[in-house]
Amino acid sequence: MKLRPTFVTQNIDETQFLVPIGTEGFQGLVRSNRTAAFIVDCLKEETTEEKIVNAMCAKYNAPRDTIAGDVKEILDILRRVGSLEE
Repeated sequence: MKLRPTFVTQNIDETQFLVPIGTEGFQGLVRSNRTAAFIVDCLKEETTEEKIVNAMCAKYNAPRDTIAGDVKEILDILRRVGSLEE
């Protein structure tokens, strides 16, 4: 899976925004916290949910099941707005 090319990120004052650049589908902004921004950045290249979880485990000191739950939650939101190619 990866981020659709019709979505771009913009960083403003240490906050990442996911912005659709097309006129169809979701019209709005997705503001990311640091966790979501890390996940979105991983999605700029082809990846899997497992690879994202592994990358987050390597970066953050948190239980794997907590990280996996957070990744799933963020991916579900990104799916709902149509920003993922799977």
